[in-house]
Amino acid sequence: MRPLIDHLRRFADRTAVLTETTELTYGQLADRVEACAPTLGERRALVLLEVDNDVDTLTHYLAALAAGHVVLPMPAGGDTATLTATYRPDIVVDRTGVRHVDTGGHVLHPDLMLLMSTSGSTGSPKLVRLSRTNVAANARAIADYLGIVETDRAATTLPMSYCYGLSVVHSHLLVGAALILTDRSVSEQQFWDLFVAHRGTTFAGVPYTFELLDRVGFSHMKLPHLRYVTQAGGPMPSERVRRYAALGERRGWELFVMYGATEATARMAYLPPHLAQSHPQAIGVAVPGASLTIEPLDGWPDDESGELVFRGPNVMMGYAEHIEDLADGPTLQELRTGDVARRCGPGLFEIVGRTSRFAKIFGLRIDLQRLERTLAGHGVTALCTDAGERLVVVAEGPHSPADVRRVVADAAKVPVGAVDAVAVPELPRLPSGKPDYPRARTLVTPRPEGDDDLADMFADVLHLDPSDITDDATFVDLGGNSLTYVTMSVRLERMLGHLPADWPRLPIRDLRHRPAPRQRWWRSWGSTVETSVALRALAIVLVVASHAGLFEMWGGAHILLGIAGYNFARFCLTPLPRRRRVRHLGSTIGWIALPAVAWVAVALVVTDDYHASNLLLANKFLGPHDSMTAGRLWFVEVLVWTLAALALLLWLPLADRAERRFPFAFAAVFLAGGMVLRYDLPGFGLGRDAWFTMLAFWFFAAGWAAAKASTSLQRLAVTVVLIVGVHGYFGNTVRELLVTVGLVLLIWLPAVRCPAVVAVAAGAIAEASLYIYLTHFQVYPLFGSHKLYGVIASIVIGIALSAVITQIRHRWRDRRLTKQNRARVPALR
Repeated sequence: MRPLIDHLRRFADRTAVLTETTELTYGQLADRVEACAPTLGERRALVLLEVDNDVDTLTHYLAALAAGHVVLPMPAGGDTATLTATYRPDIVVDRTGVRHVDTGGHVLHPDLMLLMSTSGSTGSPKLVRLSRTNVAANARAIADYLGIVETDRAATTLPMSYCYGLSVVHSHLLVGAALILTDRSVSEQQFWDLFVAHRGTTFAGVPYTFELLDRVGFSHMKLPHLRYVTQAGGPMPSERVRRYAALGERRGWELFVMYGATEATARMAYLPPHLAQSHPQAIGVAVPGASLTIEPLDGWPDDESGELVFRGPNVMMGYAEHIEDLADGPTLQELRTGDVARRCGPGLFEIVGRTSRFAKIFGLRIDLQRLERTLAGHGVTALCTDAGERLVVVAEGPHSPADVRRVVADAAKVPVGAVDAVAVPELPRLPSGKPDYPRARTLVTPRPEGDDDLADMFADVLHLDPSDITDDATFVDLGGNSLTYVTMSVRLERMLGHLPADWPRLPIRDLRHRPAPRQRWWRSWGSTVETSVALRALAIVLVVASHAGLFEMWGGAHILLGIAGYNFARFCLTPLPRRRRVRHLGSTIGWIALPAVAWVAVALVVTDDYHASNLLLANKFLGPHDSMTAGRLWFVEVLVWTLAALALLLWLPLADRAERRFPFAFAAVFLAGGMVLRYDLPGFGLGRDAWFTMLAFWFFAAGWAAAKASTSLQRLAVTVVLIVGVHGYFGNTVRELLVTVGLVLLIWLPAVRCPAVVAVAAGAIAEASLYIYLTHFQVYPLFGSHKLYGVIASIVIGIALSAVITQIRHRWRDRRLTKQNRARVPALR
């Protein structure tokens, strides 16, 4: 026990672990490990450890190693039945605590330290046996070539049950560096808040991680302490390697592209950062203390290529497939990787193919033959192969592609969106009768199938061609805006049973398989409604009821203006390129302005409420100013012209770059400008009518700043400005309190729980809020003194009109798609 604990105590007061709530020094970590070790028993045992990236997991892992046990890490909540039945662990450590099992003990080789799953996600009991020498040698090599120092702080972006993620733990604890423990994804703002707060210097990623980084605008983030980023877990496209290497060069950090396998304890090769742009396809050079060679391979057409063979102290002891194998000593001196490689530069190697039937998807090594056997067990004869980061399945016979995809995804433990499937009358084969896998890849269209697929819902809500929806697309990417957002959020809640806070920027693939949050007893009833949706529904009801005279509770329109700014920041100011952002903003303006102008045109025919200036949504500019009815649409005018002005501003490259680099500060400038006009500091003397002019823009700016606030301090600053600004604004305490409470809730409360029927009603009202606002002025007067009926009718008619417009859009889309399909027929023939 002593050597590991003594190693931890060497670093004494240095920071060892950081989380959202905890900070431990090495001395404190050593105390926890020493206290925990006795709970695992004195007899050397096999410990199955269900891991989260948290302090408890790290403590139990180190305690098991310190006590000399053999550890088998597994993902928390995963299926461990096969492994438990095969290896009969003596001790199980999970979220419920430590559980001792009476197995009679096992014969464990003295050098055996760690068992890691090698089949990735296919549920195979085949494990990699790793010794203390393997782990220590690889940790030293990684710390050496990465240049890890005591001041480094690494965020755990990968699970500790994965050899890549565990190698981050080993290499940093070896040199006295710190770990930022978190299970959060790089797609979540909370991850970056934690990373910046704890002065993170590095994080690790598989290829999919870098796709997420592209989506969250990583290139514009301010990460002042970032020193280097590592990538492994499968090949990354050369273009992306070059781009991130160049980004690191500009921003002062380095990109390390690496190559490895569980059988080598983690890392076998790395690409020196200065070669990433000139040799982005390379896996690099062997890690310190090891070597790579290329050995001839029969049947491979390229004489310069061969099987890549690795030699070094981190080559595994061997595989285990049965409990008796745990007693065996080392059986390998070298690792034949199964990868076909060639030299591509000074001491560099490049992977050009595979000799075996494995694929790497999301950093998981997947046995394709095992997947074929699994399908056969379901009565499906099929060929399984891969295409980049996707599995490709061709099934023979009248099988449902959707059912095939689900079986494969379940067996491989990957998202359904990562599997493409097709059913054919006969499997493609070579003249020799062997399966023709290259041909199989060409038979599958990379489009998820199934009537219940989220992609179909996105196409339906956004009025898009279903064939244009990919699993990589997000709501924002597809042109979603504040109007379609309500419909989508309500339908997602029904389908998923939960609503991730960051769903508008999550790809469909992640939404489909994002786990539901752990439920608390007080959350176990009703449905979740996003606060912006609930406030939108409440505000429009207050607007209609106050105008109809059912009661007076003014301020709903100003809450709606704040919500509009909040949604503008979320759905228009996205990481998309400048032209697409402005185009998206123009589309949003059209969704608001066109229905408003159309309704004004109808009202001009049947009433005398409006004037020609209302057709331009410019009554506040052009008058008449003495009309009792022409100014009713002030809210729509303020919103449309505000969005139009911002679209013109953001078209300027300088403004676009400034907003991307300093999103909160950019919004805060506009909020400050709004406050200057709100208090009339220039002395314009606009008077109380400014409530209903473009000067009300500051409510919009407050919502905008709230959405871009990424820290509690920033949210607090917006809250203070809001409270100060609203005080005395209306000269009515109730109205000011209503607006303040509503917008403060928007800032601090992401969602609310309510009975399902209330959630459905709120969603329907919020979705139709624009149409309710436009039409209610002409509806409630029809009911005279029956004010309650007038309010109800206004809401019902607005909802009905919204449904009619939606159906019209659907039919227009279907007609457009039909014409496109007809146009394609001659070309296909």
